[in-house]
Amino acid sequence: MLTFLGFAMIATFLVLIMMKKMSPIAALVLIPALFCVFAGKGAHLGDYVIEGVGKLAPTAAMLMFAIVYFGLMIDVGLFDPIVRGILRFCKADPVRVVVGTAVLAAIVSLDGDGSTTFMITVSAMYPLYKRLGLSLVVMTGVAATANGVMNTLPWGGPTARAATALKLDAADIFVPMIPALAVGLLFVFALAYVLGLRERRRVGVLALPGQKTPEDVDDVEGDLVGATAGSVDQSVPAASAASAGSAGSAGSAASAASAASGTVAAPSPATPSLSASAPAGGRDDAPEDGFQGLDPHRPTLRPRLYWFNAGLTVALLAAMIMELLPIPVLFLLGAALALTVNFPHMPDQKARIAAHADNVLNVAGMVFAAAVFTGVLTGTGMVKHMADWLVGAIPEGMGPHMALVTGLLSLPLTYFMSNDGFYFGVLPVLAEAGAAHGVSPLEIARASLVGQALHMSSPLVPAVYVLVGMAKVEFGDHTRFTVKWAALTSLVVLAAGMLFGII
Repeated sequence: MLTFLGFAMIATFLVLIMMKKMSPIAALVLIPALFCVFAGKGAHLGDYVIEGVGKLAPTAAMLMFAIVYFGLMIDVGLFDPIVRGILRFCKADPVRVVVGTAVLAAIVSLDGDGSTTFMITVSAMYPLYKRLGLSLVVMTGVAATANGVMNTLPWGGPTARAATALKLDAADIFVPMIPALAVGLLFVFALAYVLGLRERRRVGVLALPGQKTPEDVDDVEGDLVGATAGSVDQSVPAASAASAGSAGSAGSAASAASAASGTVAAPSPATPSLSASAPAGGRDDAPEDGFQGLDPHRPTLRPRLYWFNAGLTVALLAAMIMELLPIPVLFLLGAALALTVNFPHMPDQKARIAAHADNVLNVAGMVFAAAVFTGVLTGTGMVKHMADWLVGAIPEGMGPHMALVTGLLSLPLTYFMSNDGFYFGVLPVLAEAGAAHGVSPLEIARASLVGQALHMSSPLVPAVYVLVGMAKVEFGDHTRFTVKWAALTSLVVLAAGMLFGII
């Protein structure tokens, strides 16, 4: 009974959010509450929720202060050089933009934190996607899948959990998996290229406002550098208005230039539609009213403190990897120090906090809503019954192939369960079943990592709400687009692992 209710609850949640019948926060709260009553354990709902909130509170605190910290670093210009480099590579070619998204997400994922990756990637790429009229779900899908492959780094979480659960060395699990993971990452880049070609066919050959050809992007890249993800710095309305006016005039100039050159000018925020020479139906993501890139000379920039901010960020990431303090504590201290040094005056500090309050509230609210979902799943015993049913459904003849079975099961299980639930609850059972047929626990542990590309788009992963929130993408749209590509990426990693004899 609990097994059926568990699967029914998850299916109901996914159907409702993908059909946009409920918001993710409402669905995460109301659906598990309803199914808890169906399971006859409604009297214990409060206990389950409080337990779930207690477990996810450190994650919520980490995300809150991580958003503030990296939001400040974006404000002060720490990542502007990275954005310039990406823009020089991307120019105005949709293929390069989508591939650049994958490359940037993979590079930033080296810090092992999904929230950081998504904040930096979206902040860098969102303005370019909006200016060129590219699909934002392509950006979120590519970023999430690239981060999922890189999430297998020993300090990223899953590898450490697998090593702890099976009492193995993390290096023995991860190092042999590098070739298979590299194949998976190359597949993500190839996927980004294909999706970029599709976007190029949809929107045509584009030029940014003020360009004669896509190759001339360097002349206008400053308009995009430092833009925050879909929001205008509320503390500098005059600068924003000036930026909007210049964008409008640039868009007019671009239209005339593109008419002569045969290219289609991508719309600026002031000109929300493509010219008639664009392919029919070329845009399904018109720029939102008021969207603007921030002025590269915005008053929040702190060029004299660049190396201080860079050093603080490196020290913070190093402390995270070395586990000197709990991650929420590190981000709390880092945000407080960055705010005090960069904005010593109280009104400026209040303005910076207010500028990032929307993202903080959205993400924290989503995490605590997810606590209801995970609390009910765990507290009622649904997770355990679902895992036992899946393991029990494995045919006896598949025993010698338990590594393959583990790899395949890691896709749905890490999507519908937290990493803690899978690695500490299910993986030991799979390892025992494999050991009975002579399959090494190392092979089981490596196979358990292949589902991470899909896991990063799970509704139980707090970081994904940072991604869709900053990109202003509906979670249901992101899920509908990403799941198939992420699952395919995981299967590619599994196939490569078997081909190389790693799994």
